[in-house]
Amino acid sequence: MSAQEARSPRQGEIWWVHFATDESGKNRPAVIVSTDGRNSHPRADTVLAIPLSTSVHKPGPWHLLLRAGESGLREDSVAWAENIGTVKKDQLKEPVPGHRPLTHTQICKLAALVRLAMGCVE
Repeated sequence: MSAQEARSPRQGEIWWVHFATDESGKNRPAVIVSTDGRNSHPRADTVLAIPLSTSVHKPGPWHLLLRAGESGLREDSVAWAENIGTVKKDQLKEPVPGHRPLTHTQICKLAALVRLAMGCVE
């Protein structure tokens, strides 16, 4: 059963995603940042997602550090806000087991980092 047939992702959840632009061909974890209304809309075949990386040795100004203890992930990870993208629901593989969804505050921090990456600072 595909992720789209199983259920719609919810904002803040971390899913395994196959990013079409990832040349390695590997699935990577990503946090879903689009609203639940958009995610569950019957005509919406995409979601907005921000990829995660375990390369946390030197987080950049557009990165949100997610500690393993607070996220439920096996390792500390970084959300790459500058790489926000539209992902087709059929590219969603499954939720990452054992993760804890990001809080509303963390989602808003990511939104601010996306604005920063776009040069929209006040």
